[in-house]
Amino acid sequence: MSMQSSDDSRSPKKQRLSSELNPHSLSRESHSAMSTPKPEGRSLELTDTESTLRRLLLDVAHYIDSSLSTGEAESHVILPEDLVKSKTILRFTGGWVRDKLLSINSHDIDVAINKMTGYQFGLKMKEYLEIPGNPEKYGLQGIASTDAQSAKAGAGDKSKVVGGLHKIEANPEKSKHLETVTTRVLGLDIDLVNLRKETYTDDSRNPQMEFGTPEEDALRRDATVNAMFYNLNLSEIEDYTGKGFSDMENKFIRTPLEPHQTFKDDPLRVLRLIRFASRLDYTIDSEAEKSMGQQDIKDALRAKISRERVGTEVEKMLKGPRPYFALGLIERLGLYSTIFTDPTHEVDYIPELDRLKPAYSVLESLSQPPKGVQYCIISETIAQNADEEYIALLLAAHIPWVDAPSPEPSKARGKAPTPVPVSIAREGIKATNKICDIIYAAVRNADEIIGLKDRLVERKKYPHRRVEGKDASARDVLGMAIRTWGASWRSQVLWAILAEVSAEPDKQDKILDDYSQFLMEIESLGLYEAYALKPLVDGKTLANALSTKPGPWMKSALDVVMAWQLRNPDRTNPQEAIEEVRLSQENQEQKKGELTKALIHHFLGLTIRPIFAKTQHPTSVTQQGRKRTTEVLQGRFGDHLMDDDSQTKPWKGPDSYALDLLEWVLRSLSDGETERNWGLLLPPLLTIVDDIDHSMKARGCTMLKLLLGHTPPSLLARTGVADVIEEAVMPYLSYLPTLTPEDESIALLSAAYPTLLTLSRVRHLDIDSRRKPQRKTQNRTSEDIFLSTPKDRKIHFLDKIVRQGVLSGFAHASSHVRVAETLFKHLMPLIQELDIEFVKHLKHVLPLITETLSNPFGAAYPPLLIVATKTLQTVILNCWPRMAFWRGEILKGVTICWLRIAEENRSDAQLTAVEKELQKTVQMLAAAVEQDIEIDSEFQQLVAADERLERLFGGGEIEKSAAE
Repeated sequence: MSMQSSDDSRSPKKQRLSSELNPHSLSRESHSAMSTPKPEGRSLELTDTESTLRRLLLDVAHYIDSSLSTGEAESHVILPEDLVKSKTILRFTGGWVRDKLLSINSHDIDVAINKMTGYQFGLKMKEYLEIPGNPEKYGLQGIASTDAQSAKAGAGDKSKVVGGLHKIEANPEKSKHLETVTTRVLGLDIDLVNLRKETYTDDSRNPQMEFGTPEEDALRRDATVNAMFYNLNLSEIEDYTGKGFSDMENKFIRTPLEPHQTFKDDPLRVLRLIRFASRLDYTIDSEAEKSMGQQDIKDALRAKISRERVGTEVEKMLKGPRPYFALGLIERLGLYSTIFTDPTHEVDYIPELDRLKPAYSVLESLSQPPKGVQYCIISETIAQNADEEYIALLLAAHIPWVDAPSPEPSKARGKAPTPVPVSIAREGIKATNKICDIIYAAVRNADEIIGLKDRLVERKKYPHRRVEGKDASARDVLGMAIRTWGASWRSQVLWAILAEVSAEPDKQDKILDDYSQFLMEIESLGLYEAYALKPLVDGKTLANALSTKPGPWMKSALDVVMAWQLRNPDRTNPQEAIEEVRLSQENQEQKKGELTKALIHHFLGLTIRPIFAKTQHPTSVTQQGRKRTTEVLQGRFGDHLMDDDSQTKPWKGPDSYALDLLEWVLRSLSDGETERNWGLLLPPLLTIVDDIDHSMKARGCTMLKLLLGHTPPSLLARTGVADVIEEAVMPYLSYLPTLTPEDESIALLSAAYPTLLTLSRVRHLDIDSRRKPQRKTQNRTSEDIFLSTPKDRKIHFLDKIVRQGVLSGFAHASSHVRVAETLFKHLMPLIQELDIEFVKHLKHVLPLITETLSNPFGAAYPPLLIVATKTLQTVILNCWPRMAFWRGEILKGVTICWLRIAEENRSDAQLTAVEKELQKTVQMLAAAVEQDIEIDSEFQQLVAADERLERLFGGGEIEKSAAE
């Protein structure tokens, strides 16, 4: 064929050189007379799709040769004069030919053009296919015109649209030496490029590119088996190196030219030869191996090859059919530190290369059918798909860096530096973020994984031994560990296995046995997917159940809920968890559930304690919640006023949720939990009570009351803090208007009185009844003797509250009706607690009540009248033996109040309520004194004096139930 003579030699000298280098190569002059010889029987049988592609490309070449205008697009490389008028010859090159001879299907085809760049040819192909009727010759419908069409076009051999032509510009800095064009046709990925020769410099792998002959193009390639062409014009295989066929037969891989210079020109060929040798199971030429391991070649590989290209070759090796063979070659040729290195930083650590082979060897043994059943679980776990197999190989490849110390932070409290193995992966082979994250997690969690495995094996070996700390075999412990490690936990376990085996290869069987037991336990508990287990309760729901606002506390609290969920896999109803948490604070008699107890322990130790640790606690107690018996050096007065509360008291600002959580804990406590957590409870509460803000004082008192309600009397006695609590709260009874704003005073009084009353109940229970009576009476004061019993001490304490609190409060703030109302409310439980012992206070209290009831302006605020009347009723109930004596004072207040209401002459629901309470009081008084005097006659005298009192003393409806 006339087009076969188009490969004319550009000089006799180059022709002779080419012939000397390759006896099988053809000069351009002789090409018309004979074809490249090939061994007999060597032929390629194209598929229907490949045959259609061949026919299309040859028709485009004929179209180009027949065109009056070449339509040459601007090119990066100048076309030699002797090729301008030559015919177009096309060849399938390299890997496709090799794979075809090995009967391996390949969908990637490189098409080499002898006289134009791939871009120029691609434009001509586009031009040809735009001619009406041409696409149909090949079962096509044309070329994609949009990116969306191009993405779908040519994706399969049934596709009727040719993918868009994508030009890839020449970029020598990225090892792209000529512009090419890629497209997809009938499911094949096509790369169009011209034949070329390369001239290298010493300091770069980026050559000067020129159009070349087939011989020159073949000789520049990395291996003889990759240097064969399939000539589309002749339908023949061309072996211009003369060694391609024989090397394939002998499973031998070598460079077309002298290996050292070949690698020096392009050091990436070192990695490519390793990849092809491992992929094809070929033996590398000994001379090539010798050159590959030489220091100048390794230096060139480090200096001239981008790490992205290194990473690409490593990925192809490890994803190939013989990755362990590739790692073995890297190790044997001394290339490890050249490939797996961080070129951006000088690492002051020499990788332990003796750990590489044990690492990938054990991985290889696990990837094959295991020697024993005990290893099956490891094999099935570590790599469940191709991606995980690749990650496993990368982990093994990085094991020599496993013990490299982490770099020091660049500045104090700065971000922790990246572990060395992660830097090697990220910078050395440009691993993806996903892979780097897995390696980072593996390095970070290795010690925890190894420790947990060891504890579990120990636990299984000695099940009856007492467990110190958490039980490693417990479902929640293992499950929460896996959730902490994340979705890549199996790869992280593999890293731990490789680290242990590579450190002690002689203990491999024992190590694998232990990890098999570890993984079998995880499997038996159904925890393989624990990292993806959906929580029953979300943060917002939990916050509502705890009556607090969402915040940073939720993440760790939800972990506690998740641990409970793992311990109770049968509890699948979210409402169960919510109700347990919510009801635990509403029903004190309810038995506390497991989740409630776990949350109490968590909040006290890991949430509340760290927040309050920033605040200086009152010096009156120790950190353990005991009364301090030694003096503490105090700071200068007022120093604390200069403190920034957001820093020293975060529980008042950004971490105010701690107060809500503490209150929930106190409402959910049992007596036993109070004693176990006393040191975590009392100091924070006294800190709140001691705060300068009145609202905080009030809240602290309220929470202190909750604590006292769960405090065993013996605990209060042993710690000696009853006096401390009294001294902290008693002063707040004097926080009265006008020095204290009325609203703040009422809030503080309403919290302080119940707290002191609860303290009296707990503090003075008969906890001394089992003690031997004291024999010595000397040195005991009369007060000591008088207060010798708990009951006496309790009465004395309650009397103190009445005098210093209630009576003093009325003396200073009785004009503030809401404060007076508050004092009466809290006087009633004191009267009930003192019972008949309250009679000593009647001479002061009854006149206060009478004065309140007879106040001319009392009807203006009926709530005060109501609470004063109810206080009077409480006095009658508890001090009834003395009511005959005090009946005059009582009737005075009741009758005057009744008449003043009558004088209002208006219908008012609250005043009506006052009247009912007054009627009830009269009836109660009558019942109290009926055994001593004829009270009815006195009632009649009062009615006779003022008929308006008739309804008060029996003329109207009186609720007899109250008197009963």
